[in-house]
Amino acid sequence: MNAAFILLHLIQSQVWYDGLAQDVSIWSSQASVVILLVWVLLMENSRRGLFFGKKVGFSNQINRFARKYHGYIFAWAIVYTFWYHPMEGTAGHLIGFFYMFLLMVQGSLIFTRVHLNRWWNLTLEVLVLVHGTLVAIVTGNDIWPMFAFGFAGIFVITQMHGLGLKLWSRVLILILYIAAVIYIYSDRGWVQMNEIIRIPLIEYAAVFLLAGLIAGGLWIARKIKGRSTISEVQAT
Repeated sequence: MNAAFILLHLIQSQVWYDGLAQDVSIWSSQASVVILLVWVLLMENSRRGLFFGKKVGFSNQINRFARKYHGYIFAWAIVYTFWYHPMEGTAGHLIGFFYMFLLMVQGSLIFTRVHLNRWWNLTLEVLVLVHGTLVAIVTGNDIWPMFAFGFAGIFVITQMHGLGLKLWSRVLILILYIAAVIYIYSDRGWVQMNEIIRIPLIEYAAVFLLAGLIAGGLWIARKIKGRSTISEVQAT
């Protein structure tokens, strides 16, 4: 099914070229991807924690909701950004579409062991680092370190702690990350180091915002359900 619609989008791009890009903001496409990444951080908090292996005490209801409905959100995010972009042959587009194809494969692997494999899931998460950095480089964007060190920072703070690595391995990865930052910004300028915290700040703040929105939605749902129950009792 995915392959059929990929072919359809290829034909559509050759005939009409623009996808959703001609009708909606680019920020909506980028936001859909951010929501997917942030949702994963929230959903995996109960397994690997959010900050250096430490779990944030979100309620079990929030955790269950995030896990139960993540497939719908991820399917929307992937399909939306897929149809936003025309199927161009530029390096940036090819990298992005390859990443989207892998995410589609993950959706196709639902109810299989591979779908839950921690190394496969980590690969899908970390590939946004590769994608963002390479797109910035090939388009001549000078802020590629923001993507490289921003997403690498999330790996160091959160993602690597769900792999069962020994303490010395995690410490070594942290040291290598710090060494790479020092090497790049000793030439780039220390004043630019704020670049490396932009993406982590946005994503971690968004995790708490998302948890709050889910909690608010669940609260409203309980209130509506409670009123419906009272009305039914009064009617009988």
